Amino acid sequence: MLSPYPFSAGESPAQARLPSGACDCHLHVYDSRVAAVAGARLQPPSASIEDYRRIQARMGTMRSVLVTPSTYGADNSLMLAALAQLGTQGRGVAVITGDESDAHLRQLHELGVRGVRINLSLGTIHDVGSIEQIAHRIAPLGWHLQLLMPVEQLLAMGPVLRQLPTDLVFDHFGRITPGQCAVHPAHDLLLELLASGHAWVKLSGGYLVSACSTVEDPGLEQLARSFMDAAPERVVWGSDWPHATASAGLQPMPDDARQIDLLAQWAGDAQRLRQILVLNPERLYGFAPATSV
Repeated sequence: MLSPYPFSAGESPAQARLPSGACDCHLHVYDSRVAAVAGARLQPPSASIEDYRRIQARMGTMRSVLVTPSTYGADNSLMLAALAQLGTQGRGVAVITGDESDAHLRQLHELGVRGVRINLSLGTIHDVGSIEQIAHRIAPLGWHLQLLMPVEQLLAMGPVLRQLPTDLVFDHFGRITPGQCAVHPAHDLLLELLASGHAWVKLSGGYLVSACSTVEDPGLEQLARSFMDAAPERVVWGSDWPHATASAGLQPMPDDARQIDLLAQWAGDAQRLRQILVLNPERLYGFAPATSV
């Protein structure tokens, strides 16, 4: 049954024509029947893969990366059920405590998980000390560590981040704001990590880092291009659907088709757009080449 909730503003499809195999690298699913973890700050309404399909059709994407949200702590059951629905067109980023058995982690890999997220901004089960522990647990699987934290904390963690045994993925623009682009040392650190081949950045949740809480913020283009120009082979994009913070009234509901059109504008040409939406996700998440899909 489709939810009546407006998970994306607007009804028109994106104007940009996307390449075959385009991937939305950051989305979540929710179910109000599943208990939230103690202390969860975001508890949005139910949002299923069936709901997402309507938004996906408007965006023109084919592949999807599901991320277990902070709402459920280390309970990956909803994400895994949705991942099964996506089949070969989906991958997962789980949340773990670090105490799981090797067999459990291998099972997650077989189900399509390719990374683990640590959310120090809204999460409730991790702290700074979790980063090294979990990185060493997942390194043998070839997984990446996806990180979200305030920029001052990111800057303080620089020495640790440089020596971790896994690739790092910074979602939501690394929490760098347009006003911090080219002036904050955390932006310099993120560019350094990208250039070293040790990190990736997701151009997701632009409305979260915008001072005006909208993807229409013109400063987002300069910020996005700073990452694209520094390491175009280390940048991916995500819608951040179903926009839990918008459902909580913290900013207007974004239009995901419009997000696609803005990404095409930021990329500047079809070749770079294909790199961000197709080639880079294939490398990071292990999708088959789009021509064989």
